[in-house]
Amino acid sequence: MSAPPLKKPTVTEREARQVAEAAREQDWRKPSFAKELFLGRFRLDLVHPHPVPSDEAVRRGEAFLAKLREFCETQVDAARIEREARIPDEVVRGLKELGALGMKIDPKYGGLGLTQVYYNKALALVGSASPAIGVLLSAHQSIGVPQPLKMFGTPEQKQKFLPRCATTDISAFLLTEPDVGSDPARLAASAVPDGDDYVLDGVKLWTTNGVVADLLVVMARVPASEGHKGGITAFVVETDSPGITVENRNAFMGLRGIENGVTRFHQVRVPAANRVGPEGAGLKIALTTLNTGRLSLPASCVAAGKWCLKIAREWSAAREQWGKPIAHHEAVGAKISFIAATTFALEAVLDLSSQMADEDRNDIRIEGALAKLFASEMGWRMADELVQIRGGRGFETAESLAARGEKAVPAEQVLRDLRINRIFEGSTEIMHLLIAREAVDAHLTVAGDLIDPDKSLQDKARAGANAGVFYAKWLPKLVAGPGQLPSSYAEFKHAGVDLSPHLRHVERHARKLARSTFYAMSRWQGRMETKQGFLGRIVDIGAELFAMSAACVRAELLRSRGENGREAYQLADVFCRQSRIRVDELFARLWHNTDDLDRKVVRGVMAGAYEWLEQGVVDLSGDAPWIADATPGPSERENVHRPIR
Repeated sequence: MSAPPLKKPTVTEREARQVAEAAREQDWRKPSFAKELFLGRFRLDLVHPHPVPSDEAVRRGEAFLAKLREFCETQVDAARIEREARIPDEVVRGLKELGALGMKIDPKYGGLGLTQVYYNKALALVGSASPAIGVLLSAHQSIGVPQPLKMFGTPEQKQKFLPRCATTDISAFLLTEPDVGSDPARLAASAVPDGDDYVLDGVKLWTTNGVVADLLVVMARVPASEGHKGGITAFVVETDSPGITVENRNAFMGLRGIENGVTRFHQVRVPAANRVGPEGAGLKIALTTLNTGRLSLPASCVAAGKWCLKIAREWSAAREQWGKPIAHHEAVGAKISFIAATTFALEAVLDLSSQMADEDRNDIRIEGALAKLFASEMGWRMADELVQIRGGRGFETAESLAARGEKAVPAEQVLRDLRINRIFEGSTEIMHLLIAREAVDAHLTVAGDLIDPDKSLQDKARAGANAGVFYAKWLPKLVAGPGQLPSSYAEFKHAGVDLSPHLRHVERHARKLARSTFYAMSRWQGRMETKQGFLGRIVDIGAELFAMSAACVRAELLRSRGENGREAYQLADVFCRQSRIRVDELFARLWHNTDDLDRKVVRGVMAGAYEWLEQGVVDLSGDAPWIADATPGPSERENVHRPIR
C-alpha cells in the first residue's frame, strides 16, 4: 500500500529562493561571453571570428531543410490549422516519416543528428508554415523526453526511449501546475516510493503536446524517507499508464493548433528505472535542459521577422498614399527599417548562440536566456509594427481578406501567435530575474555572505576580506579600456560602413554596466533582490550589448564569405544605432524612474484605495475560482488524450 500523496507545500519567500538557488548550475567551468560582458569585460575573442558549422553538418542540415521545405509547401495548410484549431493527423504522420521528430536525436538511436544551428533553422522554416507545428516539434525535442535523456539519461533509458522519440512517439514536458508557475518550491505533484516503483499523484497544467503525447517528462516531489533523499525529481512516464487522464484541451488567443492540456495523475505507477537522474535533481535537469531548449523560441521570432519584412516590403510598395508608396513616407519607412535591422540582429544572436552550443566551448546559459528574452520582446514589436503598416488590413483576418478578394495576409494571427513567447519557458519578468542572478554571480560569490542576514559576524568578516581583494583587482579595470581608443576594432570597417564605433560603444558600456551594478549592490545590499525594475533594466542593457556584438560579428562573417557583405554591414550599422538609443534610455532609467512611486500605488490598489476607479464597467468573468482545484484524486472527467498513429 503506497503512502498518501504529499500535501501542497507552504513555503516562505526565502525558502522559495533557496529551492531556486539549489537548482542553479553553481560552477562556471567554461568561459561565457555574456557573463564577461556583465562583469565589464568585452571578450570579443570568444565570438570573433564567428564560429561556423562543419561541412558535414551543413550538408546534412541543408539536405533536410530541402525536404522539409517541400513538405511545408505541399502538405501544410496553415489556414486549415488556424480554422480548425488542430494540426491534421496526416500532417503529423508525414512529419514522423520525414524524421522531424528526431532532428536532434543521435543517428544511432534513429534520429537525424542535426546540429543546434540546423535544428533552429528547421524550426524557423516549419514555424513560418505553421507556428503550431513549430511548437509541436520544439516542445517534443527541446524540452520533452529527448533533451533531458540526451543530457542526463542512462544508456538503458536512451536505448529504450530515444528510438521511439525519433520515429513514432511524441513527448511533452510537465512542470507547471494550476497553482505553481515560476515558483517550483510550491510544486505539489508527488511521487511516493513503493517497492520498485514510484506512485505519482497530482495535476499538471499547460502541458504542451500533452493531449497527443505518448511519453512525458514529469516533475514531481519525492518525500524524504529512509533510503530516499527526496526532492523534486524527473520521471519518464508512459501516457497510456493506468491513472492518467487528459482532462481538458486548452484553447488560446494564438497558436490555435497546439495540443495543450490539463493532465491528472492518480496513483500512477512509474518504474524506478524511469527516474531521470537522482532524486532531487529534477529542477536542475529542467533548467539545464532549457539552456539550449530556449533557443527554439528565438527561432520562431526570426522566422516571424523575416516574414514581416517580406510583407512590409511588398505591401508598402503596392500601397500608395498622397502620391507615393507608403514606404517612402518617413513614419512608415522607420518601421520598415526597424523590422529589417532587428530581424538581422535576431538571426545573428540565434546563430551565434546556437553555434556556441554546438561547439560546447563556452557556457551559454546567459546567452541562451538573453536570446530568448530579446527575441520574444523584439519579435512581438516587429509583428505589431507590421499590423500598423498594414492599417485596417492588419487587423482584418486572412480569411476575411481572402473572402473579399485580397491577398490573405495573416498579420493579426502572427501578432497573436507571437504573444505567448513573452511568457513561454520563462516570462520576460522571470527571465530578467534569472539572468540578473547569473550576472551578479561573481559578486555574490565573493561578497554574498556580507548581505546574508543568516550569516555570523565571523562569516561576514571573512567575506569582507575576500571582497576587498576581489574589488581591489576588479574595479580599476572598469576605468579604461579599448573602447576609448579610436583605432580599436578597425577590422570592422568595410564597404564604406564602419562598425568599429559600435564595438567601442559596447566595450565602454559593458564597463559602465558593471560599475552601475556594483554601485547598486553597494547602495542596496540585501535589498538588491527586491529592486526588480533596476535588475530588469540591467539585463535589458546586457541584451542590447550582446545583440550589437552578434550583429557586428555576423556582418563581418558574411562579408568575409562574400555573402551580401555590404548589405549586412548596413543592417548591422542601423541596428546598432537604434540599439544605442535604447541603451542610453535604459541607463538613464536606472536612476531616474518611478519605481518607488509605483510601489506606493500598488499598495494602494491592493488595499482598495482606488476601487472607485473601477466603477462604471461590467465584469463578465463569472464567479468561478481564480485557480482551479487541483486536489489529488481520481479524475471525474472524460479522457481527451488522443495519440496520433
